[in-house]
Amino acid sequence: MAHLVTLIPGDGIGPEVSEATRRVLDATGIGLEWVVEEAGERAVAREGTPLPPRVLESIRRTRVALKGPITTPVGTGFRSVNVALRHELDLFAAVRPSRSLPGVPTRYPGVDLVVIRENTEDLYAGIEFERGAPETQELRHRLMEFGHEIREDAGVTVKPISVTGARRIVRFAFAFARAHGRTSITLGHKANIMLFSDGLFLRIFREEAEGNADVGSQEMQIDHLSMRLTRSPEDFDLLLLPNLYGDILSDLCAGLVGGLGLAPGANLGWEYAVFEPVHGSAPDIAGTGRANPLAMILSGAMLLRHLGEAAAARSVEEAVDRVLSEGIVRTPDLGGTASTNEVAAAVASALHREDGQE
Repeated sequence: MAHLVTLIPGDGIGPEVSEATRRVLDATGIGLEWVVEEAGERAVAREGTPLPPRVLESIRRTRVALKGPITTPVGTGFRSVNVALRHELDLFAAVRPSRSLPGVPTRYPGVDLVVIRENTEDLYAGIEFERGAPETQELRHRLMEFGHEIREDAGVTVKPISVTGARRIVRFAFAFARAHGRTSITLGHKANIMLFSDGLFLRIFREEAEGNADVGSQEMQIDHLSMRLTRSPEDFDLLLLPNLYGDILSDLCAGLVGGLGLAPGANLGWEYAVFEPVHGSAPDIAGTGRANPLAMILSGAMLLRHLGEAAAARSVEEAVDRVLSEGIVRTPDLGGTASTNEVAAAVASALHREDGQE
């Protein structure tokens, strides 16, 4: 029986890398039935919103989606489609692997780590007060009653971290580590300064670690962790981070292994899952055939594994490794001249070819 998957091509280079990924995943032969739904700029033009209700309805029906990058319209009042999907579908966990790939020149050949980022709270919760707004002045006066002085010309962003949100992402991280053969979790925090937000996250991590002793655990202040990642990233296995730190350090980890063009990702909840590359829509190269599809192809491999098709997922990842190690077919960002479609064709061809076989 075919797996139903919602496909959201996206904006900019999204349709190109989406089609390339669809070509590769179809070549696995496992049977995927694609339900294509438009979101983003074209949806705004036709329906007045970047995220029409039909898109959410489709994901709720299929339970999984593969999404290309989507541009958030600037100055229009629309919130990010990514943020909206996370909140509407309760996709509380972002999973972003970073692995040194064969044939990709980097300073760090031994990296194989995963960043798990809490997706719904922290400074990205969207609780903001604009400078000079009446509600901001009211907030200032209320805070003064508790001895906190905020300058009159300040904008304010609130950083909520709850026991509920922290506990479920920590439990998710331990379960993920166990299911994917990860032996150690490193929690990044700044609890020495933010005692009641990061401090709460740290306390919940310590409590849960006691009941998950089969998985190693350590904690590290985020500034020290950042420095360690640039010196010896191979020392880390799985990083667990609140929302803002996770966004920043997952991009840093992508840079360690060759850049965002190679960085897959997933946004997961208990019920629904959306897989997407970490990179943006890159409208400056849209339609030129220069976009690197490997981040989205590797996101597709993550989707296959989520669907229980582990062998097909490994085949896709091994095919990507094979094409990269051969060094013949590469997009311009990796020093080559191949087009998006040529890379997809090479990966699809390599799916059923053993090393050394022509």
